[in-house]
Amino acid sequence: MINLFWEFFKIGLFTIGGGAAMIPQIQHVATVEKGWLDDEEMLDCIALGQSLPGVIAINIATYVGYRKRGIAGAMAATIGVVLPAFVSILILAALLNAIGDNRFIAGAFMGIKAAVCGLIIVSSIKLLLQMCGKGAGSRPVRKSRVVFTVCMALASLLAVGFFGLTVVLVILAGIVIGIVYYRIENLKGSQEVKR
Repeated sequence: MINLFWEFFKIGLFTIGGGAAMIPQIQHVATVEKGWLDDEEMLDCIALGQSLPGVIAINIATYVGYRKRGIAGAMAATIGVVLPAFVSILILAALLNAIGDNRFIAGAFMGIKAAVCGLIIVSSIKLLLQMCGKGAGSRPVRKSRVVFTVCMALASLLAVGFFGLTVVLVILAGIVIGIVYYRIENLKGSQEVKR
């Protein structure tokens, strides 16, 4: 439990940019360094963490902690990932009130936003490569699942970015489509086994 707390505390302390920016680091620690989850479990964890309310990093940390050590592990991982941000916000709020509108601080935040955007893109590429079996130590996921995932990602991008649908509606549609796809895939698999 101390190990879970410590690993997630380090992730929370050294990852700037919040939830989505933490995904590559959590992924590396949970699958490569510690072996708490395999690649397929990590993909499921990220999908679940994204679809639940709240910050994805906290959802993922809670899930990983629970899978490793039950409720106590979930609490240790969650507190570990949240504590650095909580303390940092308290300190920064006091400092920003004292500093006011400082051009160096504004420039630093602009640079941080750009870096976080890059981290999110890297995370997305790593997830796609892992699904294709090309990431470090990853097993390939069935080709049909990769195609389905890429199509759903592109459809979601179009739905939100170009057609202005709400994220909640897109997530709900993704849940329904995912359930239907999974049922069809399982039916096909059971029919192939019978042959």
